[in-house]
Amino acid sequence: MEHVDTLINAKWIIPVEPDNAVLSDHSLAIRDGRIVAVLPREKAVKKYAARETIDLPGHALIPGLINAHTHAAMTLFRGLADDLPLMEWLTQHVWPAEAKWVNHEFARDGSELAIAEMLRGGTTCFNDMYFFPDETARAADASGIRAVVGMILIDFPTVWAKDAEEYIHKGLELHDYYRNNPRIRTAFAPHAPYTVSNQPLERVQILADELDVPIHMHVQETEDEVAQSMTHHKGRPLARLDKLGLVSPRLLAVHMTQLTDHEIEVGATKGIHVMHCPESNLKLASGFCPVQKLLNAGVNVALGTDGTASNNDLDMFGEMRTAALIAKACAKNAAAVPAHTVLRMATLNGAKALGLDDEIGSLQPGKAADVVAIDLSGLETTPLYHPISHIVYAGSRRDVSDVWIAGQRVLRQRQLTTLDEQHLIRKAIEWQQRIAAT
Repeated sequence: MEHVDTLINAKWIIPVEPDNAVLSDHSLAIRDGRIVAVLPREKAVKKYAARETIDLPGHALIPGLINAHTHAAMTLFRGLADDLPLMEWLTQHVWPAEAKWVNHEFARDGSELAIAEMLRGGTTCFNDMYFFPDETARAADASGIRAVVGMILIDFPTVWAKDAEEYIHKGLELHDYYRNNPRIRTAFAPHAPYTVSNQPLERVQILADELDVPIHMHVQETEDEVAQSMTHHKGRPLARLDKLGLVSPRLLAVHMTQLTDHEIEVGATKGIHVMHCPESNLKLASGFCPVQKLLNAGVNVALGTDGTASNNDLDMFGEMRTAALIAKACAKNAAAVPAHTVLRMATLNGAKALGLDDEIGSLQPGKAADVVAIDLSGLETTPLYHPISHIVYAGSRRDVSDVWIAGQRVLRQRQLTTLDEQHLIRKAIEWQQRIAAT
């Protein structure tokens, strides 16, 4: 018999590739952090001798969820300034709070709290944009999660950097430090067209090509953003970015709620990726991303939560459900963005956007063993006719029982194995008391 590290026997395996496939009574074999095989259980037990065999008779296995847009450290601002319009929320509450509180300690503690929440909800990789990305990267590396950490860039001085030159310099240092790390990648992260001027954006475009990294940016999030661009730049934000050379397969355009049909065609032709954050868009009344139109045009659409200051959670199950429901209403078509499509948006599409689809995003032999086990045997998910539909429309992040990243079990029967949950809660409460007192 062939030896493997782990053999997981599950009621269903949902590999995402091929699309909409559900494999009943199958097993997944893992060796050296990678998927060796996905095969029927009766064949697996005859072929493989495993150091650990795990039987999950009421569970579905899916690829690890990929949160395509986060501000992890902002988890410490969860619920700080709710029910406000975007610019009022940013300028009168978030930015002043950041100026007062954000430092190395804040970024480390907030990132660890966010990572723990994501792991317990089945997220195995996140794409981040925030200050002190070195602390977020360090927290991610220690926890075992995958991360694409943003080399943040903004025109005005902050506690992280005083000008564009320093932002870029610190970002390049971060990239160099993690360039050979198997789980930590980097991306340029200019905040938005309205907060970054042309010259730094042009430099980012050149450096992104040289380093072969993505450009992660909020784009056309609100009507006001578009109106301001028309006033100050005599054109819409996406057109301005196109003139600067940023509209390309490197662009991870977040939100994109204000899109014309022409812009959708341009995005498809230029190969951009759209990072859809439906719950944040709803909460801030930013608008509706035309997901079905983008998919019809061939644009890759991934799924993200945004930060907990504007969501208020990092729950990719909730995001999948909301994305599917909004898409149907926007398209006036109940068949729009079906369950298997939104699951793909939360897994393989995110991997493709981040340039990681050869490594993660589906349960295929040779890929990294980033695997999530979902218990579908409970009262809330009974009876069960279609596992993928249940995961999207009836399932919950609280149904996630176990998570593996590169074969390492980072969640075991709902218990984190690399992070101390009670310690994280204590630290978060300490921050809440300090922030609330001012």
